[in-house]
Amino acid sequence: MLSPSFESSPTVDPWQLGASLYVPALHPKLDRVLARHEYPALKSVIVCTEDAIAERDLDSALRQLREVVRTLRPAPGLLRFVRVRNPVVLREVLDMPGSEWLDGFVLPKVTTDTLAHYLQPLHTTSHRVMPTLETAEVFEPDAMRALRTELMRPGVRERVLALRIGGNDLLRVLGTRRPRGITLYDTPLGTLLAQLVLIFRPHGFALTAPVFDLLDSDALLCEEVRRDLAFGFSGKTAIHPAQVPLIEAVFRVQSAELDVARCLVDANGPAVFKLDGAMHEAAVHGPWAQQVFARAHHFGVAA
Repeated sequence: MLSPSFESSPTVDPWQLGASLYVPALHPKLDRVLARHEYPALKSVIVCTEDAIAERDLDSALRQLREVVRTLRPAPGLLRFVRVRNPVVLREVLDMPGSEWLDGFVLPKVTTDTLAHYLQPLHTTSHRVMPTLETAEVFEPDAMRALRTELMRPGVRERVLALRIGGNDLLRVLGTRRPRGITLYDTPLGTLLAQLVLIFRPHGFALTAPVFDLLDSDALLCEEVRRDLAFGFSGKTAIHPAQVPLIEAVFRVQSAELDVARCLVDANGPAVFKLDGAMHEAAVHGPWAQQVFARAHHFGVAA
């Protein structure tokens, strides 16, 4: 397990993730993507060596990743992660020259049994991690509470930037997939997403919302993102560059929200007040106000 002496890299706000674009490690323009040349507006990218890469192509993917990683230099405004396939691949990526320029790693299919195997090779690094909840254990509240306990250990908690939720893998466990025409919240995962929020959010863990795997349903995507925000998710995985601006447009703060947030943090303001047709309490809505400020900082205010 990690030492309590772990010192984190400069503070990263989970809202900086925005719409995290998944890119296969065999992407023909991987070098340009990681240099922020291909998609200049991108806030975070996750290079995948797991589900997006067939077993027969893994060696080729890792060879390309090695060539690209050794050329990495700082890319201000872009967070760069690698979704490793397993702890063995994690060690291989850590051995790549230039891996120190990566911001961290997405850890797939994390359970209480696999967590320590992922964390051990990171012992001497300052990389952040984003464990992914996507196995059958995720449906068991006791298993998730046990995982939360492990993630809250000194030296581990500081390293966890956010928890990612693997929607498609969880649907696979149920033997189904997302139907057309409805959001993920209208499937059996709706209840599970609420359960995960209730288990992890009160303990300070940020969570990111699952992918939206329909590429021809923009209005439905935006509706799902609005529900993601209502659940308190601080990011969402994108599987296509065209999804990124749509997701982040919904992340923008409405001017009325910003007005309320400012009133809530006003030291000279009332404890309870009415604004925009609703009652607001400074003592209980302060955390929401801080999230509004973070969203406004990273995504702007809607016209």
